[in-house]
Amino acid sequence: QVQLVESGGGLVQPGGSLRPSCAASGSISSTYAMAWYRQAPGKERELVAHVPSGGSIAYADTVKGRFTASRDNAKNTVYLQMNSLKSEDTATYYCNGDLYSNGYRGSYWGQGTQVTVSS
Repeated sequence: QVQLVESGGGLVQPGGSLRPSCAASGSISSTYAMAWYRQAPGKERELVAHVPSGGSIAYADTVKGRFTASRDNAKNTVYLQMNSLKSEDTATYYCNGDLYSNGYRGSYWGQGTQVTVSS
């Protein structure tokens, strides 16, 4: 059974920083892409950063230059360094993994971590 667990969200003032992480565990044979999404109240879930197993990381225009995603393949963990946070970054942040487990390639989601940017 595959699990994705996010941590590292919280409350931060505008202009501050946070670095949530997402660890994938279980019977994982291969990890393809991983990604960060976010969903604010009353809005659709949107892609924040797409982290392929190789190649360039893609970011939403709204976070370019402020957010940096990284990946530790040995730990099946992805990180999202968020700097210069704005109130509009307030959302629940979800991790998604495109993983191969027990003969099946599927899309797996974490439970989410809340990020609140407020003074």
